[in-house]
Amino acid sequence: MSKKKQKDNGTSETKVSNPTESMAKPVVNNGKWYIVGVLLLTTLVFSSSIQNDFVNWDDEKNIYENELIKTLSKENFWENTAKIFTTPTIGNYNPLSILSLGIDKLIYGLDKPYGFHLTNLILHLLCTFLVYKIVIGLNLNWLVAIFTALFFGLHPLRVESVAWITERKDVLFGFFYLFALLLYIRHRSRISKKSYSILILFLFILSLFSKIQAVILPISMLLVDYYFTGSINWKQIFAKSHLFIFSLIFGIIGLLFLKEEGSLNSASDLNFSWYHRPFIGMFSLVIYLIKSVIPFRMSPLYPYPAEPLWYFYISILILPVLGYTIWHFYKKDNRLVVFGLLFFLANIVMLLQVLGAGQGYLADRFTYIPYIGLFVIFSNYLYNSLTTSKAKYIKIGLTLLFAAFSIISYNQNKIWKNSETLWTHVIKYYPNTSTPFGNRANFRRDNKDLLGALSDYNEVIRLEPSAQTYNSRAKLYFDNFDQPDSLKKALLDYTKAIELTPKDAEFHANRGGTYARLGDFENALKDCTTAIELNPKFANAYLNRSVIYHRKNELQLALSDIMKYLNLRPYNADIWYEACRTNILLNNYPEAEKMINKAMAVEPSKGLYFYQRALLYFNTQRLDLAKNDVIKAISLGYKEIDPTVKIRLGL
Repeated sequence: MSKKKQKDNGTSETKVSNPTESMAKPVVNNGKWYIVGVLLLTTLVFSSSIQNDFVNWDDEKNIYENELIKTLSKENFWENTAKIFTTPTIGNYNPLSILSLGIDKLIYGLDKPYGFHLTNLILHLLCTFLVYKIVIGLNLNWLVAIFTALFFGLHPLRVESVAWITERKDVLFGFFYLFALLLYIRHRSRISKKSYSILILFLFILSLFSKIQAVILPISMLLVDYYFTGSINWKQIFAKSHLFIFSLIFGIIGLLFLKEEGSLNSASDLNFSWYHRPFIGMFSLVIYLIKSVIPFRMSPLYPYPAEPLWYFYISILILPVLGYTIWHFYKKDNRLVVFGLLFFLANIVMLLQVLGAGQGYLADRFTYIPYIGLFVIFSNYLYNSLTTSKAKYIKIGLTLLFAAFSIISYNQNKIWKNSETLWTHVIKYYPNTSTPFGNRANFRRDNKDLLGALSDYNEVIRLEPSAQTYNSRAKLYFDNFDQPDSLKKALLDYTKAIELTPKDAEFHANRGGTYARLGDFENALKDCTTAIELNPKFANAYLNRSVIYHRKNELQLALSDIMKYLNLRPYNADIWYEACRTNILLNNYPEAEKMINKAMAVEPSKGLYFYQRALLYFNTQRLDLAKNDVIKAISLGYKEIDPTVKIRLGL
């Protein structure tokens, strides 16, 4: 964008037309105490999220089943941190977000999810404050800044980013992104003479390490240039070339990891061709625009319909409408409206599911940063309306609007209480979609609501029978019932899963375990060996086969498979303990000692491991060392000490 009469000489000379012109030099900023009120109200509204639990919507993969998080300790902090920064998680490269979750684990433990929720809330409050400061930096009236902060802090579509622990990446990347943008605005508006270029680069890199969405920051900075100077030129673009290079690098890395995970090839591709995708994207854009004002029908999952719907096609009309609107306000030199709309579009465009990543065509969390552009337009309009004869009604309407947002957000936080409330809420809107039934079934199964889980699995199979669902239902039978009839049901379901997906190593390994429970070791070994042939890196196949070898008293083969498992999963302390026990049965005490030390390195606070090492010391006549370990085991709560050992050690 450029105008022949407008020159950018690198300074922050401002020419802003109505409605911004009258606010280019605001009077006294009376918003300092009001922003405290905004933050307190936001805290109150989101306080309902702090008592929520983890949910089985990626929380398990990012946090409580993530070995790098589970095993993180003060002793291995830097070792695990290096691995976190070199390992994508379920196709996403956001290592700083994962590390922040690990730090929460160190502080609170995995049994106290309230600490993780509290961190999310604190980060959201910081983002809300930064939004306020950004609007002040744009030389807008303090009331505009307060209104924008209220929209940002309280809007119901914020809930997913704050109440969902996995979306730590939203509030964390948002904090660094907004901080960097604020510093740039302060420089461009001459609030500060400093350029902050090094600090902005540092914050940008932190934001990129938190979430790939941060790649848009250089474009947002160019929009700031337009806001203050009325143009964007090559000099401004070149000045940000180093930022664009980082955006390109992280963007490519992110796409490669998504492709490797298979996230770019969603299930919806079976029903939608490539030429449908732009229409889906435009429909998503229309919904985001509507929900910025009317936050209706909010769901953690917006599944694709079975086939393209008619209103997908007409939604493409949003493009000429937006194009004309932006051009109209650009010609009028209303930079605020142009800036706000382009800020929204620039930050949402990569999230419109044109590439089809994920299981849904919408996501409330995607609006976390983009909505700021719309909120500042709304807020400026409302502020100007306060000077009209309708000011009284505007004030009443604003009070009702923010009260409604507060109540809706407070209640929306509660659907994230646990996996059952979450998926029950989704089922309310999408009763013919299999995913929420399957995830609720897994939660019910793991929490011993076996009849409820079985009912949900049956519903999934009715809606969309899949190998994974048969596998999950089989796991219900396998884990919770010892009767032969139940194990035979598990066997039938695992067999059905294998028929549907014959080359899945997990299904063969699971059926092998079931054969073993039924005493059919020949078929058990055959299935586990097949699983290993299909996927030599599938660790559980080695573990299942080691159990079979144990039962057949083939201890050397069992130990070999245990070690192969540990080569793939070195953070499982219990299996290091089993390696120790197997070495003891083979009378290999030096190796047994090494194995128990490995277990203790991974999990140094388990009394059983100290007692096991004490027995090794005891049996090799190192009684002082044995005594120290028994005392330590007792201090850690272990009570099953052999009385003979205690007497011999003088305890």
